Amino acid sequence: MIALSTTPTARAEIDAEIDAVLARLGRRLRAHGDGARALASAIARSAEGGKRFRPLLVVAAFDTLRGDDAQRPALYQVAAAFELLHTAFVVHDDVIDHDLERRGVANVAGEFRTRGLERGADATGAALLGDAAGILAGDLLLHEASRLVALADLPTGVRSDLLRLVEDAVLISAAGELADVENAVSAEEVDAETILRTTHDKTAVYSFSAPLEAGAVLAGADGPVRAALERFGQRLGLAYQLVDDLIGAFGSAEQSGKDEGCDLREAKKTHLIVLARETESWPEVSEALALAHTGPVAIRAAQRALSESGARARLEDLVRDTLDEARAIVSASTLPGDCKAMLYDLVDAVQGRVP
Repeated sequence: MIALSTTPTARAEIDAEIDAVLARLGRRLRAHGDGARALASAIARSAEGGKRFRPLLVVAAFDTLRGDDAQRPALYQVAAAFELLHTAFVVHDDVIDHDLERRGVANVAGEFRTRGLERGADATGAALLGDAAGILAGDLLLHEASRLVALADLPTGVRSDLLRLVEDAVLISAAGELADVENAVSAEEVDAETILRTTHDKTAVYSFSAPLEAGAVLAGADGPVRAALERFGQRLGLAYQLVDDLIGAFGSAEQSGKDEGCDLREAKKTHLIVLARETESWPEVSEALALAHTGPVAIRAAQRALSESGARARLEDLVRDTLDEARAIVSASTLPGDCKAMLYDLVDAVQGRVP
């Protein structure tokens, strides 16, 4: 993930807002039985740690656009909402992918699958319980994210703008996630434009353009500034996700948080694979990819085949071009110097993630 230069106070205030939400949720669920209490605890664990990149992005935009300090209580609430939104998407994504762990620790679905087995459920019943808990945990987190924004002490117009940003983030991310699953299960070849649109929709809005624009809304920025941040976030978010595709194929386990070559093992239809399919080497690449699930030796063979086909270099070029577009948006904008510097740093950080 990307590190942001914000004050320790900002991180502490965001953590305090998130902790308050989780404590409230725990109190509300406590009265509804042991299962509900266990769900509250699992949700709290799912929200622990992390670099808080998205909420800190809200704060960084607000600060570099010289927002009024009187808005800081609301700022930290809105920032925390984006972290809860992210946690909700992660929890739901794990259910969709049938993952039971995240970074080596049982996730919500994993905890409740174990809970089911401990209570005598068979494997099917335990899996059903785990999936149900993951879906419900994500639903609760989505509600809490919207609730934070809705209850922030803000003028009606500002609150409406922020709720629209949250709505867009949820809708576009949901559409991207659905398209990603449809692409994965389709027996037909998926074209490059569809893959790129899916790649953008899954991450760019909720992780980059919406947090940046939220900070601008809170700072009272004008339309052109908000539009520049939205466009920048879309390009940066696309580049970020394309780098994730590179990491999923070529990155270390430390970079991906999963096994090395995880996307190759899972036969994901990423833009990297689309680019490889366009080359004369596709028969050899396809044969290597078909064996990638068998183990580390086959993973390395698939990595070599992808590199030798030229697909890796083409994807790296696309990342560079997309980041250049992001830089150009900043250069042509009327953003203050501090804000421009922060955005350039973000571009450099995404470039630095390329494995």
